[in-house]
Amino acid sequence: MHNISVSSIALIVVMAMNWSNASSNELRSPEPSPRAASGRVPPQADDMKVVEDLDIQYQQAVKNNDVATMDRILADDFVLVTSKGDVHTKADLLKESGNGTVKYEHQEDSKRTVRIWGDTAVVTALLWEKGTEKGQSFDYKLWFSDVYVRTSGGWKYVFGQASVRLPAE
Repeated sequence: MHNISVSSIALIVVMAMNWSNASSNELRSPEPSPRAASGRVPPQADDMKVVEDLDIQYQQAVKNNDVATMDRILADDFVLVTSKGDVHTKADLLKESGNGTVKYEHQEDSKRTVRIWGDTAVVTALLWEKGTEKGQSFDYKLWFSDVYVRTSGGWKYVFGQASVRLPAE
């Protein structure tokens, strides 16, 4: 027989409860605009709207090569992993945007979902990019996931990952 202390059992129970709550939360899709019985929007819905608005602002900033807005939204330790496996930092993206080597005709997303888990949010959407880079035309769609984290200064975009480019329609 193993000697297990009461505190060890309590720790196991607490960990199992936390795992159970996290698992059940991950299985539920949030409502687009849930309202409590009082008619007030629950705090999670407010967070979803804030994060969605930030992601829309970020996509617009990329399209317009708006370095100031990108700088405000991106976390200092931001990382982007592209479909080619390239890794870019905040400094890389701000430099590219500042150089203006990429000109966008389209930088819009659709089919956007925002999910919140505590102080972490994930935005997933289908992105259409069309324009030129160093004189070469591009026009493609891809899926992306953007991760935002709540900080003392508000929500920050900390990580992005893009799928492979989708076949032309």
